[in-house]
Amino acid sequence: MRRLLLLVSATVLLESTFFAVLAPLLPHYKTEFGLSASALGALSAVYAAGGLVGAVPSGLLAVRVGVRPTVLGGLAIIVVTSVAFGFAESAWVLYAARFGQGVGSALAWTGGLAWLVAAAPRGRRGELIGIAMGAAVAGALLGPVLGGVASLTGPAPAFAVVAAVGVLLAAWAWTTPAFKPAEEPQPLRALLRAFRERQVVSGFWLVSLAAFLLGVVSVVAPLRLDELGWGALGISAVFLVSAGIEAAMNPFIGRWSDRYGRLAPVRAGLVAAIAFSLVLPWTDGRWPYLLLVTAAAIFYGVNWVPGTALLSDGAETAHLDQGFGFALLNVAWAPANVLGATLGGVLAQTAGGGSAYLLAAGLCLVTLAAAQFTVLDQRPLPAKGSA
Repeated sequence: MRRLLLLVSATVLLESTFFAVLAPLLPHYKTEFGLSASALGALSAVYAAGGLVGAVPSGLLAVRVGVRPTVLGGLAIIVVTSVAFGFAESAWVLYAARFGQGVGSALAWTGGLAWLVAAAPRGRRGELIGIAMGAAVAGALLGPVLGGVASLTGPAPAFAVVAAVGVLLAAWAWTTPAFKPAEEPQPLRALLRAFRERQVVSGFWLVSLAAFLLGVVSVVAPLRLDELGWGALGISAVFLVSAGIEAAMNPFIGRWSDRYGRLAPVRAGLVAAIAFSLVLPWTDGRWPYLLLVTAAAIFYGVNWVPGTALLSDGAETAHLDQGFGFALLNVAWAPANVLGATLGGVLAQTAGGGSAYLLAAGLCLVTLAAAQFTVLDQRPLPAKGSA
């Protein structure tokens, strides 16, 4: 179990590193290829578009071929497309490579988390998902650092070195035992039937909301920070600090949701997210904006762990294979992240970044109101024989 947890955590860490690397490089690509704010938003969003395209195929692979081949396929795609991204000499190559990274991420996440949850005691599901999510956030922490280094040394060597880590992870996954897929895999229509389960719907929305907010802040914050005089390293610092705090919080959020219900940390996080989102549009100082956007980025991510755990709980209740269950995770976050990044870029260009934060506050407020009146069977009982 410990070896598997380390493998899955390392895999999602690598994937998240490549996902988060873009923010400090946005000013560089703006200058290098003459990209507008909306084009930069699309560049950020195309990763999630690849994740959406790969979501259902990743579930089919995990259910019919197995979780280990799914993880290996995801790592192979991430490595190849990340090298292509580093050596890109045109905007179209950037878009294509970024899209391919998203497809690889869908396979890596679906296979890895299905592999982990299938082996996890039910009473510790939130905690273990929280640890894996903490590793993913640590990757989001390293991503801006890599982006800052790439802005100084050039993208090619930075991306090539990190891609080599993906090769090592693939070798590790190859030697790790995995359970065999069912002899009679579930049909694809089982995914649609799962939405009859309230836990699935609730978890799906919470993951979508977190992805939307991440898409907004990943585009709006770097552009505004650049306007206020913060360079690539300053932008990196914002995402570094917020990701570091979120990574440390995630295991505790997972335990909180295991003991007191999945929605308990969600309500607290939404209150904070609303407060920071309402203050940011009226903040013009360099340091106040830097601190406030860092705090907002932290609380925008609180929904990840309880939302993912709810999806997993709901999949089990609906008798849905966990491979399909975590395919829903990709279906949930990918279009929401595309919409958040694209809409954030459009709003930043036409109405100012403050309007994007006000939209984020409104969505969080609606979700908080719904969570106040939602009652779910949220406390998973420990599996028999588990510690």
